[in-house]
Amino acid sequence: MPYGVGIIGAGPGVAALHSPTLARLRRDFRVVHVADAGSGRAEDIARRTDARWSTGIRELLDDPAVDVVAICSPPAEHAEQVLAAVAAGKRAILCEKPIATTEADAVAAIEACRAARVPLLAGTNHIFDAAWGRARHHLAAAGGTVRAVSVTMALPPNGRYHGAVTEFAPVSAMNRGAPDLREPAVAASVVRQLLTGLAVHDLPLLRDLAPDFERVVYARAVAPIGYVLGYEASGVPIRLATVMLADGADALWRMDITTDDERVEVLFPPAFVHDGSATVRVRFADDRVTVYPQEDEDGYVAEWRALVAAMRGDVEVEYDELLGDARYALRLAQAASAAILEGADR
Repeated sequence: MPYGVGIIGAGPGVAALHSPTLARLRRDFRVVHVADAGSGRAEDIARRTDARWSTGIRELLDDPAVDVVAICSPPAEHAEQVLAAVAAGKRAILCEKPIATTEADAVAAIEACRAARVPLLAGTNHIFDAAWGRARHHLAAAGGTVRAVSVTMALPPNGRYHGAVTEFAPVSAMNRGAPDLREPAVAASVVRQLLTGLAVHDLPLLRDLAPDFERVVYARAVAPIGYVLGYEASGVPIRLATVMLADGADALWRMDITTDDERVEVLFPPAFVHDGSATVRVRFADDRVTVYPQEDEDGYVAEWRALVAAMRGDVEVEYDELLGDARYALRLAQAASAAILEGADR
């Protein structure tokens, strides 16, 4: 029997990401309940899987058919809902990024899952992408020292990709107008939210490469919505650059890892199109190029497969790694926000 999934939240990410992903995994999971905060979208999503729907979380957590809780609500609610799912005796939790918006809440949520032996997985799908495992294996086998890393994201409105995979209307910050980044407090808040809500997909990968966060070198918000950020971790300079353009080109999401002898390029597909794994290309100092083939499954399918493996006891849940990833992201976001505010005071 497949595990029953209850989804908290009914935004475009659920419609475009988790619903079609779970539909591919019918032997392991079945959506049985969807809850929202009263938007009415839960009913739309639930009808397509013959699931129940409700408002708030209490009815979903009381539903005996719900084995697994997928937390896809606003980030400020995540930690509290993780704790509530544990208290309700649910068997496993997939929590969209970030698990919490403060370190204290992250510790509380993760330690509650550890104590109750409830598998917890954070929805940072790039770490589960088979291409990342291949890139990481290549780097380890080559033995070169990582000298620098950069991540570049150029993203059009999510609606362009929502429209390709779901009939539901997109909800986009672009539709509400761009924030006034001339205000330091606004700029700092935007960068913090983008780091914990978007860059966080790649931060576990960067922590793999450079585990010890040291300092932010520069941070700036970029109009209309984006940022440029440089920081150091484990002696490695890391550059992150993101911009979201209302009329931008197709999505670019790319990581470049430079070692003494080569550059490893990881090109991730658009987030809302289920088009297989990332592509890995290695450029050697002697101009040779190796391109690894794509896998059919993307990181979203892989993360749900990882959860079912944890539920069956096939793999151990790495609570310490979850906590380390959460702390890395939150400390980076806090330091970047502080750097913007401090720069405005000079």
